Amino acid sequence: MIRILLLTLILVNTVWAVPLDKIIAVVNNEVLLESDLDDMEVTVRQQLRQREAAIPPTDILRKQVLERLIIQQVQLQEAAKTGVRVGDDALNAALRQIAGNNKLSLREFRDALEDDGFNFSSFRESIREEMIISRLRKSQVEDRVIVSDREIDNYIATQAVQGNSSTSYQLSHILISTPEAASPEELQKGQKKLEEVQYLLNSGTDFSQVAMGYSDGQNALEGGALGWRKQGELPTLFAEEVPNLAIGDVSIVLRSASGFHLVKLINKKSEETHLVKQTLASHILIKTDELTTDEDAEKRLNLLRERVVNGDDFAELARAHSNDTGSAIEGGSLGWSSKGAMVSEFEEKMNVLSPGEMGEVFKSRFGWHIIKVYERREQNMAEEFKRGKARQQIRKRKIAEKIESWLRGLRDEAYVEYREQ
Repeated sequence: MIRILLLTLILVNTVWAVPLDKIIAVVNNEVLLESDLDDMEVTVRQQLRQREAAIPPTDILRKQVLERLIIQQVQLQEAAKTGVRVGDDALNAALRQIAGNNKLSLREFRDALEDDGFNFSSFRESIREEMIISRLRKSQVEDRVIVSDREIDNYIATQAVQGNSSTSYQLSHILISTPEAASPEELQKGQKKLEEVQYLLNSGTDFSQVAMGYSDGQNALEGGALGWRKQGELPTLFAEEVPNLAIGDVSIVLRSASGFHLVKLINKKSEETHLVKQTLASHILIKTDELTTDEDAEKRLNLLRERVVNGDDFAELARAHSNDTGSAIEGGSLGWSSKGAMVSEFEEKMNVLSPGEMGEVFKSRFGWHIIKVYERREQNMAEEFKRGKARQQIRKRKIAEKIESWLRGLRDEAYVEYREQ
């Protein structure tokens, strides 16, 4: 009996000796634990040190990290609801790529992480979550963004009037968020916080420090940094204000459905469009299949190449023998091609040839080829280049705006209950 009692006491004491993982917040029907907050805080501190950025006081840092955790959680919940998944094969491929970027094998990368004190299993799942969120944003926002020709025309016309289509701006941003249909009390609370921010900035406090402590934007922990943005990539709200700022200036207060905004111009630069090198070439393609082996295809092309050397017309042979039906009609002509238009193995063989020269037989992912280069030029692709860049910039701007609005909507709709830390 005494032995049983002693054993019970030991077990009870052992249970009480284990520290409990406190719940710090409830997000919809799931909890965030103090260990989650601690882990992300460690990661954020390391990132700030790597960037040699000032680390805000612990209470401010933990508040921002908790908000980032909440935003992450509502996205993961939305992904689960809409069926967005990342399987082990895709995850392992991503990890191998990360390891390769660090010039390590996956095993070496795992060992290096663990030597630095990271748990590889936790790291692996964090990468899975990042991939899930990326896929969710793509399906819910990015894939739904359409840029029309009219938008491109209007963008180019506006840039021509402003005379600064090639200017890029490096920006930082502070957002004091308010609900979309804010009550007078909520607006007053936002105004009070905005006044504190303006007082600190006017007193000489560094913009990035204020952003870390007060901004509700996605980039708060990066000091509000938005990076470099082309004129067309600027949020619509900033588009008229930013070009008028001098380097180092902070904008007037800008109001949107998301709240109050301040933007600082860190730097700016101008870029010019250059000529594009192009190649005019033709080819003959022999594909392999159940009846045509690699050996057969290579042999047939070598015979055709020999005929060209002996005086037969390349274009006529391409029409008669090439399996690339699209170019065969044109005598094997691929038209004028710019860098990146062809697969890499094809471009490598084409680029070493001089005008008028025919290459040796080689294999690509599509089959066996011979190439003849006719001419090279530098073509002014200004109009195509301009429209392509305009489309990219408009799309990037629209995606950024829609993601911010989408995230704010997810956050506003979520039930969040804070627990005492």
